[in-house]
Amino acid sequence: MTDTPRHDAPEHLRRIRSFVLREGRMTPAQQRAFDTLWSRYGIDYQGASRDFDTNFGRTAPLVLEIGFGNGEALAWASEHDLARDFIGVEVHGPGVGRLMNALAARDASNVRLYKHDAVEVLEHEIAAGSLAEARIWFPDPWHKKRHNKRRIIQPGFVALLASRMAPDGLLHLATDWQPYAEHMLEVMEAAPTWRNATGPGEYAEKPAWRIETHFERRGLKLGHGVWDLLYRKA
Repeated sequence: MTDTPRHDAPEHLRRIRSFVLREGRMTPAQQRAFDTLWSRYGIDYQGASRDFDTNFGRTAPLVLEIGFGNGEALAWASEHDLARDFIGVEVHGPGVGRLMNALAARDASNVRLYKHDAVEVLEHEIAAGSLAEARIWFPDPWHKKRHNKRRIIQPGFVALLASRMAPDGLLHLATDWQPYAEHMLEVMEAAPTWRNATGPGEYAEKPAWRIETHFERRGLKLGHGVWDLLYRKA
């Protein structure tokens, strides 16, 4: 199987994905989460715009986290920011199951989850102007030059994301791979629909709302730096 698109394929089939789905084995507890908790926390992708006020049973600012991994940061954020509602998008089942169990353990009510491609969720299920904030923390950096085209932070993607943001909405990016940080900065500084909240061409200090996760600690032990970028919808 090749990821090289056919030139006569429809556009949605030609798009290069920013992830490879290597579905790890789920633990029994994670599988039980899908069996018993998906109806509470999961959103089945339907390809149509959503009314998230209905999903949450209230009107509140909406925060989107793309690629939440094992859900550690999203679980913490939703617990410490109860005034806002959170949508998490992740393609890997074990992390989704783990997060659902963590949410259920504290009876969380302000989180809903997609197990689906984030680009398709943004294109078809998130209404224009509906997001107060979007977070993309430590996405796959696709280290090899021939794979750089797979990086999720690309001009077309950040333009799509901007169209889904409310006025002055916040985009928070973070990475522990310096070449990707430089790529993110280059893409975002050139994007007419975003302005750097820290200052032109500047990285941001780590905000208090982004906790240090297991993944980040592992990178720091390996000598990696960490770069945060904060942008407002222009």
